[in-house]
Amino acid sequence: QVQLVESGGGLVQAGGSLRLSCAASVSIFRINAMGWYRQAPGKQRELVAAITRSGSTNYADSVKGRFTISKDNAEDTVYLQMNSLKPEDTAVYYCKAAVVLHDYWGQGTQVTVSS
Repeated sequence: QVQLVESGGGLVQAGGSLRLSCAASVSIFRINAMGWYRQAPGKQRELVAAITRSGSTNYADSVKGRFTISKDNAEDTVYLQMNSLKPEDTAVYYCKAAVVLHDYWGQGTQVTVSS
């Protein structure tokens, strides 16, 4: 089992920044890929950003140029740096880890962007 704990969410004014953290219970080298997803009320959960074991990254068009995903192997943690936040970024942000034959999800952290 892989446990994921997200943190760093909160309330921020439009144009501000937040950095989300996702701490994994296993060494990052065992995880094939990790990603950040978000879900707003009444909306489908969507991929925001992902990073593979090799370091390749992928971003949703809506966040390109504003968000950056990164990882720290020593701390078994992935990050999502969110800049120039917009009200439409408001959602619960979830961390996902892809391991052999299994996907694991964190409980999510709320991000609210006010105008």
